[in-house]
Amino acid sequence: MSRYEQLIKDLGPQKFNMRGKLWMGFLLLLIAAGVIAYIDQLIQGQVVTNMRDYVLWGVYISNFVYFVATSFVAAIAVAALRLTNSEWRRPFVRVAEIVAVACIIMAGITIIIDMARPDRMLNLFIHARLQSPITWDVIIIPTFMVVSILLLYFPLLPDLAILRDHYAKTKPRLSKIYGFFALKWNWAAQQVKLQKRSVHLLALMIIPLGLILESIDAYLFSTTYRVGWDSSNFAPYFISGAMVAGLGALITVAYIIRRDKKLESYITDYHFDKFGKLFNLALLIYVYFNINEYVVPLFTSKKAESEHLETLLSGEYALPFWLVSIAGLLLPALLTLFKRFRKPRALFYIAVVAVIGAWWKRYLIVTPTLLHPFLPIQGVPESWRHYFPSLHEWLITSATLAMALLIITLLVRYVPIISIDRLAAEEGLPESKHPESKHKEAAV
Repeated sequence: MSRYEQLIKDLGPQKFNMRGKLWMGFLLLLIAAGVIAYIDQLIQGQVVTNMRDYVLWGVYISNFVYFVATSFVAAIAVAALRLTNSEWRRPFVRVAEIVAVACIIMAGITIIIDMARPDRMLNLFIHARLQSPITWDVIIIPTFMVVSILLLYFPLLPDLAILRDHYAKTKPRLSKIYGFFALKWNWAAQQVKLQKRSVHLLALMIIPLGLILESIDAYLFSTTYRVGWDSSNFAPYFISGAMVAGLGALITVAYIIRRDKKLESYITDYHFDKFGKLFNLALLIYVYFNINEYVVPLFTSKKAESEHLETLLSGEYALPFWLVSIAGLLLPALLTLFKRFRKPRALFYIAVVAVIGAWWKRYLIVTPTLLHPFLPIQGVPESWRHYFPSLHEWLITSATLAMALLIITLLVRYVPIISIDRLAAEEGLPESKHPESKHKEAAV
């Protein structure tokens, strides 16, 4: 087997083994349960949830904020790594592109799920108010989604063409599918030039779009004047938190892919060490903004804000708050300072803890604040004074997470997660058709 064929075997499409089939079955089971729960929610209304007049958003919006954060960072990571041409970037770039696409799609779906009357979604466009952050959110999410999909698709064209040609005789049906998406790519100079310009332009576009997306997401909260959200620090606080959630998700997915597809020679300890340093920087920055968000107000807060902080620091939500702050943020920030904790396995476990903490962090941002309205809660059932998601909400939330993982799983199985075209060119393989192939340069 030639080196070129080895690259295609290692990085090309792979059949699902028994473990993969069980994983797919598990995801489909979660999705089916969530769809049933959502249909029941549509029939009976939001009464099947534990959301009431006070907690209007609950776990659905927590999920939405998490998906937006993860997609934002994944896309920004792609853009930054592509624009800087960092050599260590390659194993993570396509993984980041896949994660960004999966999460922004699910962010859009989650918003629809949160609507009690999704049939009225058209009103968001017909009766849009430009002064409302919701209107800008409706505009920016589809825009960001399109750019993210293109940023994944355009760099894939040469690899799709390689797979089209490789399977032309052995698997003609699969070859036709890859050929359809390859858009007649043949490495013509004009094609390569146009692709480079397009990817560069998309990488430049995604950065401001991502910053706008995450900032608008923060403005949805901070413009409500609610205690706990009324902060000019909220946009950078959200962005720094998104960096932790997104980079943690990338490390987690990259490690699982590396182990499952046996790509240790492509995604090495060196790559994880580099990404671990970037992750550590994100964690330290987020620690700083958490100090601004929670410690500084202890000295300056008014009565209402003091009550809110007391709920988090020593009240009803103290246990999850301290678990998230210490185990999900401070401890990972300290551990990743040391090289031995930036080894693949150790970094994977740290990233998983940070990702779980990042999700619960968004739950703590949403719920306690909504339970501190402008007027005291009185004359209502006791259940309205507290909130914890119902079974319907957990099933639907699990289904959205499963759908994101399903998209990632399918893309990872059927598209090369590292560019075969670029690797073949850099190694100077004679089969490479890339204009920058070292083999061709040597021949000239």
